[in-house]
Amino acid sequence: MSAAATRRLTTAQALVRFLAAQYTERDGVRHRLIAGTWGIFGHGNVAGLGQALVEYREAMPYHQGRNEQAMVHAAVGHARHLNRLSAQAVTTSIGPGATNLVTGAALATINRLPVLLLPGDYFASHAADPLLQQLEHPVEADVSVNDALRPVSRYFDRITRPEALLTSALNAVRVLSDPAETGAVTLALPQDVQAQAYDWPEEFFADRVWRVRRPAPDPAELAEAVRAIHAAARPLIVAGGGVHHSEAEPALQALVDATGIPVASTQAGKGALRHDHPADLGGIGHTGTAVSDALARTADLVIGVGTRYSDFTTASGTLFQHPGVRFLNLNITAFDAHKLAADTLVCDARSGLAALTDALAGHRVDAAYETEYRTGRARWEEAVEGAFRADDDSAVPTQTQVLGALDTVVGDEDVVINAAGSLPGDLHKLWRARSPRQYHLEYGYSCMGYEIPAALGVQQAAPDTPVWALVGDGTYLMNPTEIVTAVQENLPVKLVLVQNHGYASIGGLSESVGAERFGTDYRHRVADGSFTGAPLPVDLAANAASLGMDVLRAKTVRELREALATARAATRPTCVYVETAPPGTALPAEAWWDVPVAEVSAREAATQARAAYERAVADRRRHL
Repeated sequence: MSAAATRRLTTAQALVRFLAAQYTERDGVRHRLIAGTWGIFGHGNVAGLGQALVEYREAMPYHQGRNEQAMVHAAVGHARHLNRLSAQAVTTSIGPGATNLVTGAALATINRLPVLLLPGDYFASHAADPLLQQLEHPVEADVSVNDALRPVSRYFDRITRPEALLTSALNAVRVLSDPAETGAVTLALPQDVQAQAYDWPEEFFADRVWRVRRPAPDPAELAEAVRAIHAAARPLIVAGGGVHHSEAEPALQALVDATGIPVASTQAGKGALRHDHPADLGGIGHTGTAVSDALARTADLVIGVGTRYSDFTTASGTLFQHPGVRFLNLNITAFDAHKLAADTLVCDARSGLAALTDALAGHRVDAAYETEYRTGRARWEEAVEGAFRADDDSAVPTQTQVLGALDTVVGDEDVVINAAGSLPGDLHKLWRARSPRQYHLEYGYSCMGYEIPAALGVQQAAPDTPVWALVGDGTYLMNPTEIVTAVQENLPVKLVLVQNHGYASIGGLSESVGAERFGTDYRHRVADGSFTGAPLPVDLAANAASLGMDVLRAKTVRELREALATARAATRPTCVYVETAPPGTALPAEAWWDVPVAEVSAREAATQARAAYERAVADRRRHL
């Protein structure tokens, strides 16, 4: 018997060759699992993965980043836009390059989105010890800074011998491709092991297809779900991101068309129904619409589909107030399905929704209930029109009028990206999502600095799609560096840069909880130590231009519309810069959010805020 065929490669070369041969497949459609690798090279990865990526540059596309956290955001944006069927890898040096991955990894895992992290690590042999940037632990010599990635990774391993990769690489892609397990995956790579050669089995490099399952609901669970829906007079569907990940939007619409059950959406689920569908109520929770939250308070059955029920969705446990309210959760993970003591349908969203539609044949909500929510929906649409409308085209626009101007410019295929600040609340309430992939809000981690790099990842996933990154001045100052990458890679992302001179969202929250907007303005410090003087002489538009973007400055509503239209047609990275007029947001929150207020204080603002807090928290319920 002849020996099995082998190929002698370094560990890093073997990893790149292996990753290039991995595929996902769902519904008969195949996708490359690792579509490319982002990297910033330094000691710890330049001689290992850096050499491997140049050796196999035709098999594994490489993208040069400027900030390690931003590279993870770009990869996450790419994976989300492709419904988690394709991902990207990120490689860094050891030390600060590696620790800069932690925030991005947390964002990926919280949002259930796949990304492969490949940080460099210390010498496994301890031949050079301590080496530059190594963390020395007095009693745990095998600890490195990469261990900070353990709690934010769905799978973690340190590859201390070449042959260990044979098992760990398979486990890594298993987790990346599993819709119930996915998130950040970390393979920490000691720099000496990266460069070591090994005789790898040829089978390790064969094309491998990871089939993404669509598990059907258990018949007993399905029967119980049908009984619950038949018994409900005021059912409400809460659509989460799992609807999009499963590509279950047509199945959701089929259920809604057949039964008349209305749909409210989380930040991740918005767009599950097109905005003009008569059963689409818009966002739910603290940043939800008036009609959505009003129905949530009186719903006797809440049907969660692919949602993890964040505190913004539940209004910190105060939203669902019907005395007999029960929950039915359809989710591919049992962990999320069991939340709020719900009846469960643990299955794929599309499979579960289709099964429910078939089992509910002939069932429909009462006509009076449909009339009620459609009337509320029409009233809310009038509120949206009022927020978007600008009666004077020569005036400085408010932030909601910026969204109104963008609403008139975008097409069904455009993608709008945001993550933090005051914009998520306005977008959740007001944005008219025209297609399933248009509304791209990262609100699991609500990470400032996500928007620009995520736009790069989405643009790579959808090269011919107009991609808009909406950022305020606070977010822009956190992480503008990937503008350079957009220019380098000729990615024609569109940046809408809103200047309101501070942390507008947290400023409003600060005022509401008695902290008096302290430390939230970008202004000169005045005599009493506060920051309430004149705005700082900072020109963010000039900064964007200095990084290589084409910049259009808009001072009025009319100029803004013209600039947005120009940006949409642009073939290179373009920024529309606009300074907004107060108010920062036009419509108040429709539901509470729990931010504990000082129980005692000598300041009147805090005392009043505490009294309001105690009134609100009294409405919290434990759903058991």
